[in-house]
Amino acid sequence: MIIGIVAVGSELMTPFYQDTDSLFITQKLNEFGLEPAFKVVVGDETDKLRMMLELSLEKADLVFVVGGLGPTEDDRTKEVLAEILGKKLIFHPEILAAIAARFEQRGLAMPESNRRQAYVLEGAEILPNKVGTAPGQWIEIDKKKIVLLPGPPRELQPMFNEFVAPRLEGWRRGYLLRRVLKIAGLTESQVEDSLKDLYPHDPDIRVTLLAYPGQIEIHLMSLARNEVLAQEKMAPLLQAFLDRLGDNVFSSEGEELEAVVGQLLRQTKKTLAVAESCTGGLVGHRLTSIAGSSDYFLEGSIVYSNEAKIRTLGIPPELIQQHGAVSYEVARAMAENMRLKSGASFALSTTGIAGPGGGSPAKPVGLVFTGLASEKETEVVRNMFLGGREQIKFQASQKVLDMLRRHLLKISGERG
Repeated sequence: MIIGIVAVGSELMTPFYQDTDSLFITQKLNEFGLEPAFKVVVGDETDKLRMMLELSLEKADLVFVVGGLGPTEDDRTKEVLAEILGKKLIFHPEILAAIAARFEQRGLAMPESNRRQAYVLEGAEILPNKVGTAPGQWIEIDKKKIVLLPGPPRELQPMFNEFVAPRLEGWRRGYLLRRVLKIAGLTESQVEDSLKDLYPHDPDIRVTLLAYPGQIEIHLMSLARNEVLAQEKMAPLLQAFLDRLGDNVFSSEGEELEAVVGQLLRQTKKTLAVAESCTGGLVGHRLTSIAGSSDYFLEGSIVYSNEAKIRTLGIPPELIQQHGAVSYEVARAMAENMRLKSGASFALSTTGIAGPGGGSPAKPVGLVFTGLASEKETEVVRNMFLGGREQIKFQASQKVLDMLRRHLLKISGERG
């Protein structure tokens, strides 16, 4: 069975909104061993909406159409679909009464525009909306199945769970298990070269590599009759990957790097402080986004200017004059002085050029020095990151956190 998802809404065609509904639907389909063959995002314009709906209905056996069921004139999903299918829109007074009652509960009069939501495609089965005003619809025609769902996640998700998921049981292919390995310190090609001889030939096990700034993800999928069998089928490959990649894998359970670092700091009973220049507080923000981080995170300083480095951390002015603020020497002094100032077990530092301006042939945009100071030693790494300003900042934060993670793993091993 070919499954398609069409997300409707002109707001989804802008950089300000994300289509999270199709992610939820995909997750629920995976629980039945099903996957969408395609996902489409289309605006509210009638001609474009008609084009994508016609194409989706031509290609798929089951089509989820999400959004465009609201009360305003730009909500056109039902009208366009009715035209394509040659169906009438039938008024249902009981739907209108339910909508009016919902407004009355809030002490409001129902706007006349909401009357549009009481129209349902001829022959469709109504999927009740228990938390909103737009009912869903289940339509079967010419061996095709079309599911209309409201766009707001708080309305779509309970409707899907109660009225759509039970209908998918008849198409269950089994259980599709997903695991994600997150890797730091290697490039995509390095990961590929390390693992390619391990890739499975079983069509029910798939491996996908995804590259993001600062990390690589390996997505493993295993299809079997049930969850236990899917886990058994995936386990040997998962373990082989973990053995091959070693400490380069920072998570096999979906955690972000800052959470993994926090767990290690708590386990080793160590504390941390950070001194940031080019990352502008991003390292501290990531660390303190984890609940309970006060157990190990003591303080952070954003020392963006040379004056701040001198005043706050006591960096010698002559060190900056001789080597520049973006240098091995200054990154080292930042980490060491921050550790002494805070009394933390470790201190991290970042200093670099995030761009887009400020670079030179000797010190180009993307050059970042990351430092880690402990009581016994200080490590500084010279990095060259690619991308825009935010990408460079994130990669710098990822690198310095990974330096600490690897150091904590080392001392944990020495203790063990």
